[in-house]
Amino acid sequence: MKARITGTTLPVLEIGLEQGDKVISEPGQFSWMSPNVILQTTARTAGAKGIFGVLGRALSGGGLFMNEYQTSGGKGMVAFAAKVPGAIMEVQLTPGKTYLVHRHGFLCGTEGVELAVGFQRSLGAGIFGGDGMILQKLSGNATAWIELGGEIVSYDLAPGESLQVHPGHVGMFEGSVNFDITMIPGLKNALFGGDGLFIARLTGPGKIWLQTLTMPNLAHALLPYIGREGNSSATTIGAGIGGSSGGVGGAVAGGVLGSVLGGLFGDKE
Repeated sequence: MKARITGTTLPVLEIGLEQGDKVISEPGQFSWMSPNVILQTTARTAGAKGIFGVLGRALSGGGLFMNEYQTSGGKGMVAFAAKVPGAIMEVQLTPGKTYLVHRHGFLCGTEGVELAVGFQRSLGAGIFGGDGMILQKLSGNATAWIELGGEIVSYDLAPGESLQVHPGHVGMFEGSVNFDITMIPGLKNALFGGDGLFIARLTGPGKIWLQTLTMPNLAHALLPYIGREGNSSATTIGAGIGGSSGGVGGAVAGGVLGSVLGGLFGDKE
């Protein structure tokens, strides 16, 4: 099996498969593949222990099913494109070595990857898209690929060394790092500071990877250009694309773009 990551702003992971190779991903990650690659959706646990582990993953957003990709004969290729501007990281998993990754960070992995819920806490509606704070735990004996938003900034934390991070910027960290969520100090800071009510504290020893782009920040930046009510957003965007506020083509193009952006930002962090 050979893998390569190409591109910069919106990278793509291409994995070359040979007979017997198998790649595993959560549903909705696949981008393109060669004709001899077989896609099979199964109720694979990916390391979740028993039915309660599988249900726990499903209730936390992980889903009940996983997708498997393998060739029907000869060499094949399957590709996974990044969904937001950012980077794709390759991680080597070995027994006893674990990583915790942000909720939508796991892109795919080879057979032997184990995926489970590593951290889950409800932080109130509207703080993180109403989903609270969820981290996935990666372990096993395999290779995994992780998608992080924007640029990646990494730190090696010494034992007892801490860093306070806005939860949305937490991309990935080693299992040896202690992770906790605390309130923003000071009532005035929490209510009027504009940074939310909670902050993550990461304490070493271990390495952490922070992501500079978060989905809420990206959605917030695009919000003025999307519009807020029904078809008004389609008409507004359509005017900009079609060159005329009354153009049917502009409205149609705006409607398509509005639907795409709405689907992208409507149900994810």
